[in-house]
Amino acid sequence: MTKKYEVGEELSGKVTGIQPYGAFVALDEETQGLVHISEITYGFVKDINEFLTVGQEVNVKVLEVDEEAGKISLSIRALLEAPPSTKRDDNPRKTLQARVNERDADGFNSLKDKLQDWIEKSGQ
Repeated sequence: MTKKYEVGEELSGKVTGIQPYGAFVALDEETQGLVHISEITYGFVKDINEFLTVGQEVNVKVLEVDEEAGKISLSIRALLEAPPSTKRDDNPRKTLQARVNERDADGFNSLKDKLQDWIEKSGQ
C-alpha cells in the first residue's frame, strides 16, 4: 500500500473482480480492497453480479485496514440510506393467551359447567 487509507474514509474506486464472497475494488494503481457480499447493499444478496459489474465505478467506505496483511475491508452499504424498518411497533405481537381471550370472550368454562348447559339445551 503506497497511500495510507484510514478507517471511515469515503473513496471512489473501480470494481476489478467479482467472486461469490465479494467484489474487489481498486482504490489506486497499486491498492485494492474487498467489499464483502454482506456489505454490498441492505437485504440479502444471492448473486453479486446482480448489483455490480467489473469496471463499474463505486463509492466505498473503509471499514478496516490490516497493514500487515495488506488488506482493506470496504463497504458500499455503509454509504446507502437504510431502508425503513419493517418492524410494526404500532401493533405489538400478542401472546397466545391474549389471542385466545380475545377470540373466546367467555373464556374457558370447565367441562362440569358446560355439561349442565348441554343437558339443558338438549331437553328443549
